[in-house]
Amino acid sequence: MTVNMESISESNGQKPDQTHLEAFNTAQYNAMGDGVISVDASGTVVLSDRVSRESLDIYPGSSLRDLFPSLWSKILETMRDRRPRFELSVQKGDTSFLVTVSPVLVDSEVSGSICIFVENTDLEVMTRQLRSFRELTKELTAVIDSSSEGLWVYDGEGTVLRINPASERINKIKKEMVIGLTAQDLVAQGIIERSVAFEVFGCKTVVNMLKSKGSRKLIVTGTPVFDDEGRIIRVVVSERDITEIDKLQRELEDQEAIKGQFWHHMLEEQQAELASHTIIAKSPCMIKALRQAIKVSSADSSVLVLGESGVGKGLFADLIHKNSNRSGKPMIKINCGAIPESLIESELFGHERGAFTGAQTAKPGYLELADEGILFLDEIAELPLSSQVKLLRFLEDGRVTRLGGTTGRNINVRIIAATHRDLEKMVGDKTFRLDLFYRLNVIPLYIPSLKERQDCLLPLIRHYIDYFGKKTGRPMRLARAAMDALLSYSYPGNVRELMNLCERLVVMSETEVIDIQDLPAQLFGHASEPSHPMTGWPQEMSLEQILESVERSVLADAMKEHDNQYRMAEILGVNQSTIARKLKKYGIS
Repeated sequence: MTVNMESISESNGQKPDQTHLEAFNTAQYNAMGDGVISVDASGTVVLSDRVSRESLDIYPGSSLRDLFPSLWSKILETMRDRRPRFELSVQKGDTSFLVTVSPVLVDSEVSGSICIFVENTDLEVMTRQLRSFRELTKELTAVIDSSSEGLWVYDGEGTVLRINPASERINKIKKEMVIGLTAQDLVAQGIIERSVAFEVFGCKTVVNMLKSKGSRKLIVTGTPVFDDEGRIIRVVVSERDITEIDKLQRELEDQEAIKGQFWHHMLEEQQAELASHTIIAKSPCMIKALRQAIKVSSADSSVLVLGESGVGKGLFADLIHKNSNRSGKPMIKINCGAIPESLIESELFGHERGAFTGAQTAKPGYLELADEGILFLDEIAELPLSSQVKLLRFLEDGRVTRLGGTTGRNINVRIIAATHRDLEKMVGDKTFRLDLFYRLNVIPLYIPSLKERQDCLLPLIRHYIDYFGKKTGRPMRLARAAMDALLSYSYPGNVRELMNLCERLVVMSETEVIDIQDLPAQLFGHASEPSHPMTGWPQEMSLEQILESVERSVLADAMKEHDNQYRMAEILGVNQSTIARKLKKYGIS
């Protein structure tokens, strides 16, 4: 590293001065810009340049063994094996230096070493940044390759730089087949039908595309990457297989549709049932009951509907539901007397899997199904005492715990109960809980029987005859005698019996006019004891009614046999116009 001063001096015809030589050598060291020191075999610094002195406080005569012990250990190794060492590091304050150590040989013997110090603070930062970049690149590569979505990377010219394994699987290709090809090449070779990357280069914005690959559906998204000058330098294309998502979406939509149809169907059935059971109120007591039902509809209180069997307690529950703020939710109905006692608790509160033998799956109870709606408990008096306790607990805290379950859930259900029995007497007999009775009997609603609402009887009969006539497509009307008999009957089964009777008459009648002989025998209290042994007619019938009934029967039989008015007139001994008039009168066709 030094210049041969003797040769320079001799060429100039001058002999070099020793002092001048040392000064020149020192100037050379200082001009190098890096720190340079030489140490002897004992670790004493023989020479140090300006950088070493100013930045590292290393001066001639200093002991490197004391200043930098770790560096001295590396110097010893270098002097032992005579091999230079690179990229050693020392720290002085906030400044870091890379050190190169080389052995000094004199007559093939190691007499010391030379150390060159290069400030590496910036270099180390760059090295760390490079290391971080490499780690980030490795991490991104791992993320890209492990992604379930297919990924393509194009350069600014539209050439494929890389694809991930998911893209290979989706497109059934190998990366070696496509890397280096352009977007146009991929289309031309039939590898893809349409290039989203090509469209991205055209519009310079994100492009979405729906594609089919065999039986699979893909959504493909191309995203441009711009440099600082707004030029596209990369296009990243992602391919997402939405076949399963699309299938799950369709299944979800189907389930929602089925659920919506189920609730809609339930609502329609309830509305249809309400429409087919028109509440006819002519009697003051029935009008009062209707007004009370409408009034309690707007509240959320429990209602106890009382009345004889068949008076229409369920119909009043429907009326309350229809006019309540819960009308958009179905009303779940349960007949407590129709479910075995061993199952009533499970039906009401639900059960978890394995709660009892045969419980293969968990099942919600009627209370959960009626959440946000109304639960109608018909025949509440038939509820077992054990279930009465759980129902009372629900009415108090609004929580339901399934049979076999350990946790409960809050639900919002309005309770309407109904019974034809005397609950107060049952409370006295210890067969119905007093506290549950008070919880249910917040608003009692009494429905009068048909015996108490005679004014409603005639319009009810006419309504149901017309209703079932339209339903069967056979318009019917009642003969006066039949109407009188129906009005005089006591109807122990109330409206339910009246409905069933009207339906029976419409279905079984052979002509358009329902007459006295079409009525069942139980309507006549003395049907088995005729007033005259030769007639066989009920005592309640007048002579005119009996004559009309006989005449109608004769005409009906003749019509069946001959089906010709002229022949009928000839057989019965009257003219054809009389037959026509009589047939019209009795509705025989």
